[in-house]
Amino acid sequence: MMATVGGSREKRWSLAGVTALVTGGCKGMGHAIVEELAGFGARVHTCARNAAELEDCRRRWAEKGLPVTVSVCDVAVRADREKLMDTLRSTFAGKLDILVSCLQISHPRLRIDRE
Repeated sequence: MMATVGGSREKRWSLAGVTALVTGGCKGMGHAIVEELAGFGARVHTCARNAAELEDCRRRWAEKGLPVTVSVCDVAVRADREKLMDTLRSTFAGKLDILVSCLQISHPRLRIDRE
């Protein structure tokens, strides 16, 4: 990664040749991180549970010319994680430089009333 003082953001930073995995990249902060990393030249792979949302994001990123690949994965499921690792090995030739976890996992919470 190279930084220079002044100029446009593209001239200040380059992530060319860098690979990144962003889990939960279809929404919120994960989505923004995917776009920033890809915008700086990184090859990005993202995963999410919702195939339709993932495909919609992939299409929009492709229209913007962003180098993003996608796969459906529920990281809570071991078989899905193993498949994701196989996908990353083949997509990035075994090289992963950046890992960003932006998962949304919610667990039911026990409601406690004070009585």
